[in-house]
Amino acid sequence: MAPFTRKRLGVVTDGSLVDGLNVRLDSRLSVEDVRVGQFVVIQGEKHEFFSMVTDIALAATNRNVLASPPDGDDFFHEVLAGTATYGAMQLKPMLMLPHDTNEGLRPVKTVPRHFAPVLEANEQDFMRVFGAEDATHFEIGRPLDMDIPVCIDLNRLVERSNGIFGKSGTGKSFLTRLILCGIIRSGVASNLVFDMHSEYGWDAAAEDGSFVKGLRQLFGAQVLIYSLDAESSRKRGVSVDEAITIGQDQIEVEDILLLQDELNLTATAAESAYLLVDRYRQEWMKALLAMSSDDIRAFAESAGAHAGSISALKRKLEQIPRLGFIRQQSQTDAIDRMIEHLARGRHVVLEFGQYRSALAYMLTANIMTRRIHRRWVEQTETFLRTKNAADKPRQLVITIEEAHKFLNPSAAKQTIFGTIARELRKYSVTLLVVDQRPSSIDPDVMSQLGSRITALLNDDRDIEAVFTGVSGAAGLRAVLASLDTRQQAMVLGHAVPMPAVIRTRPYDAAFYKAMGHVETSPAERRRRAYAEADELFPS
Repeated sequence: MAPFTRKRLGVVTDGSLVDGLNVRLDSRLSVEDVRVGQFVVIQGEKHEFFSMVTDIALAATNRNVLASPPDGDDFFHEVLAGTATYGAMQLKPMLMLPHDTNEGLRPVKTVPRHFAPVLEANEQDFMRVFGAEDATHFEIGRPLDMDIPVCIDLNRLVERSNGIFGKSGTGKSFLTRLILCGIIRSGVASNLVFDMHSEYGWDAAAEDGSFVKGLRQLFGAQVLIYSLDAESSRKRGVSVDEAITIGQDQIEVEDILLLQDELNLTATAAESAYLLVDRYRQEWMKALLAMSSDDIRAFAESAGAHAGSISALKRKLEQIPRLGFIRQQSQTDAIDRMIEHLARGRHVVLEFGQYRSALAYMLTANIMTRRIHRRWVEQTETFLRTKNAADKPRQLVITIEEAHKFLNPSAAKQTIFGTIARELRKYSVTLLVVDQRPSSIDPDVMSQLGSRITALLNDDRDIEAVFTGVSGAAGLRAVLASLDTRQQAMVLGHAVPMPAVIRTRPYDAAFYKAMGHVETSPAERRRRAYAEADELFPS
């Protein structure tokens, strides 16, 4: 692309590869026309450098001029502008493209010469870097100052665990819906969504009071809705495919340890629980909850345990059977069918209904994810043994909100979610973690997240956490802190060639149509619902 087709902004004056480049703005250009996060191109001698504006400043050739400002004299101001005073910006080069070869984009390994012209990026530049929307490239938004799609590579996205971050009210749920819609439409992975607040499966309220469509409404039978509280879901008009129950014999000690804060467990709880497992195996919780005081004393004496610790553990675990979806004995058919649907390429949203406590959410998510992971590991080992592509497990993305509860430094070492985050793509299972407090997530887990889509964060610790494991992040921190509170986000990582600040794609009627959704009459919706039920659960 020839330089004259782009608007010139200024020239490079100095800088370094590590700290970024300093640019003096042209005198005809107002400093207010430049924005942090803007995408620009540096026209070097041998390369074009695709860069991001990370800071904007006011500068002067002579500091004495600043001691006597023009006092509102417009003529004096115009005389000084561009000569004694000027605007400046700092750039972070992200990619470079050689002029004289047909090679593609490269990582930046050098810097342009002094006084290299800096140009505003145009539509062709965005296309060269981010590509065009197709079967596996999905538009997530548009640049702040241009009406050009910015796409993410969904194949690269699902290869690794990813994060969506932002403070409350910045649109994390809408960003998550966008990503899930892209994955479902492209078919690059199956999805399991732990929907604590009933926001993803069926319609949900937006902040302006309107209602937006859920995944089931957009994609029909491709998306199944399971529920821990089917009655609550049906009262909202949601068509539930199956209700889920969990047996006490499916709960392992690791699941209980995750609930240490919620159950106020002591340091001896694990030791007591493992002694019960040694004696009663899978029935350890059922046996404990059925014990009388005499039974506890007898068990403690025979097992070498402390009767008081066993009694305390029983009192605290009595909260679990009070959850309406907990049964004494496992009824695994629904969970097994859910896992089978995921393995065959369908998508599942699990609603919690009235069970929105951290106790219910964390217990259920950990139990189900552990069973799913076990199935995928077994299938991967079969594939490695047979080398038959038909045995390879389907890529699976598990979405969890309030992710810091599962992935804080203490929990990440003992939960299945920490294991999945550290394994990357080894077993074809990855996480989509959604949280407003990324600083509470274990740094080792944060460093393993392949891509991060981040709305506004105010806390310095949260901003610092988002850039864990990201090289050259110093200039990007100021960009992230400057985002608007609504419909703006920074995208960086494995799924995009370079970081980008975007206006997020609207989740509206035009988007529904792009996803292939067609409005139908109530009678047609009923007919399709019956047909879907016959397909999923034949008699």
